Amino acid sequence: MHTREELLRAAAEAFDEFGYAGASINLILKRAGLTTGALYFHFDSKEHLARAVMNAQPQTIVPKLNSAGMQRLVDITLSWSHQLQVDPLLRAGVRLTGEQSTFGTADATPYQAWAGIMAECLRQAEANGELQAGVSPEELGEFVTAACTGMQMFSAVVSGRKDLSDRTMKMWRLLLPGVAVPSIVSRTDVSHERLRALVA
Repeated sequence: MHTREELLRAAAEAFDEFGYAGASINLILKRAGLTTGALYFHFDSKEHLARAVMNAQPQTIVPKLNSAGMQRLVDITLSWSHQLQVDPLLRAGVRLTGEQSTFGTADATPYQAWAGIMAECLRQAEANGELQAGVSPEELGEFVTAACTGMQMFSAVVSGRKDLSDRTMKMWRLLLPGVAVPSIVSRTDVSHERLRALVA
């Protein structure tokens, strides 16, 4: 498993820097300090490796969080907004998901995985009485996933993602009153202080 993680990390760094086309197998192996045999023991092809990087996005964030319900959903997006600036594995996953048509793939799994994780948070929020009547956890999970996808693309062009955390906080200040009950709106923390605590 350690070798697989080394390959994923090295591939992520190369894909993040050069994209799928520019990141050769030789470059990835050189960065990992591993042999071709080690690569093909874990991955059938460069495309298989790219898919693994794409689908590794949630593991860079979700296991580190201890909150629940609506706050957990907010925390996922706050952590994501920061990690996209500092974590090559997450950044490469996002880049590859966006440019996958260039290597002949149309895999919605990364988007669906995020939407499912968010819907799970929202189902817990619903069970706890945190959501307004009529709010669908599945629909809102998909909406937040789509909103974050577009937001990070906008932010990447405008500021190199330096303003992504601010944009994420603004999104929640706009969205929360329409989906959460008033007591949860006032209690859900979308501040810079919360973000600092999450990534400390």
